[in-house]
Amino acid sequence: MTHIFNDANERTRFFKFAAVGAIGTVVDFAVYNLLNIAFHIAPVVSQAFSFSAAVINNFLWNRHWTYPESRSKAAHHQMAQFGIVNAVGLLIRTPIIGYMERPLGVLAGGAGFQPKAADVIGHNLALAIAIGIVMLWNYFINRYWTYNDV
Repeated sequence: MTHIFNDANERTRFFKFAAVGAIGTVVDFAVYNLLNIAFHIAPVVSQAFSFSAAVINNFLWNRHWTYPESRSKAAHHQMAQFGIVNAVGLLIRTPIIGYMERPLGVLAGGAGFQPKAADVIGHNLALAIAIGIVMLWNYFINRYWTYNDV
């Protein structure tokens, strides 16, 4: 990890990756809440679809902006690697959301929020925590496997 902060190019890549992740987070939350609130799809199912939308978004941005010099690999090969890393990320985040959404909703209810609002808060807090954990996994594995030609 110190390598990232000692090398200006790596620092720039890390911050670009984080910015792409922030955009992906907006995509993730938007799709998640649309499916969960508007279409009443279960949170664990909603997050799988929202995660997929964010992964596609993030791959395109990372390939063309964060790691433009990594395009010596074929796009389909790189997308497969990115997809595998993110599939493992989905396996990490799904149980986090599954286990945390209810207790966080109960905490929100105890803080005075109405039941429906407390549920939405619990779902979104669980998603935010899971995104933070998975972002670290994604950065390091993608940097040293998917984008190792940089």
